[in-house]
Amino acid sequence: MGHLDHAAFGWLTPVLSYAMACIGAALGLRCTVRALDATGRSRRNWLLTAASAIGTGIWTMHFVAMLGFGVTGTDIRYNVPLTILSLLIAMAVVGVGVFAVGYGRNRGSSLLIGGLTTGIGVASMHYMGMAALRLHGQVTYDPVLVALSVVIAVVAATAALWAALNIHAPRAVALASLVMGVAVSSMHYTGMFAVEVEVAPSSAELPGATAMQFIFPLAVGLGSYLFITSAFVALSPTAKERAAYASAEQLTEPDERAVDVAPPGFRAPGGRVHDAGGPETATAGSPYGSSVGAAPSYAYPAGPVDTGPPGP
Repeated sequence: MGHLDHAAFGWLTPVLSYAMACIGAALGLRCTVRALDATGRSRRNWLLTAASAIGTGIWTMHFVAMLGFGVTGTDIRYNVPLTILSLLIAMAVVGVGVFAVGYGRNRGSSLLIGGLTTGIGVASMHYMGMAALRLHGQVTYDPVLVALSVVIAVVAATAALWAALNIHAPRAVALASLVMGVAVSSMHYTGMFAVEVEVAPSSAELPGATAMQFIFPLAVGLGSYLFITSAFVALSPTAKERAAYASAEQLTEPDERAVDVAPPGFRAPGGRVHDAGGPETATAGSPYGSSVGAAPSYAYPAGPVDTGPPGP
């Protein structure tokens, strides 16, 4: 029986993996909230972003934690196609759950379906990632701990989707993402404690890529994706903000239908008397002339105009 080390780098990998889980959860929750306030293509795009964010965050959390995993007596490699497939499964199944919540008419049933689907997808991602492990020996699992890890994943996913439906305040979403990070990390390490390895020493070279050759660069790339997407979501105006901007623009726009009208019988200084045939707009030639939409010019009653004292 080989000795398993789940934190070969100390607290670095557990803390960093927890941070990635929290970032992915927070981003996914915010995108889901934005989707529920949108319609049509905009809702679909927000839900796709939410699914990719949650799936990417959970996958990155898993493999950042796996950077600290080691077994005495054997090296560890990762099967590249299976590892990438685990990422795609995470995003796809999480997407099914998120879309069930985003488009479901009955919130209760949608939440149950979405939470169950997303939780099973998270667990599938975890154990497919473990299936990608290549080492000298045989890996077995404690079925009780495996079942417990799946239950934790379903509960965590359901809680996250419930938060997306019922919590809209940014501070509340941040708190929910911290709780979600704890749940995802608990699911991961519960599944890891279920692992037992019977080492079979061998000098043969293992197939696959090392964690530093493949997992680390991919995790960094996905972490960068989460950061960029977070910045996009933070800078993108909400539906309420767009409505406020549109209302403010309508209030500040000049009324193009307004005209400067002088009533009949009024005379502007130096101008002519407007007849009773109808109003006449002031022209640029008037001392107080204005164009359409400009401030109105002054008008004076018809009659003798005081032009100043008579000349010599």
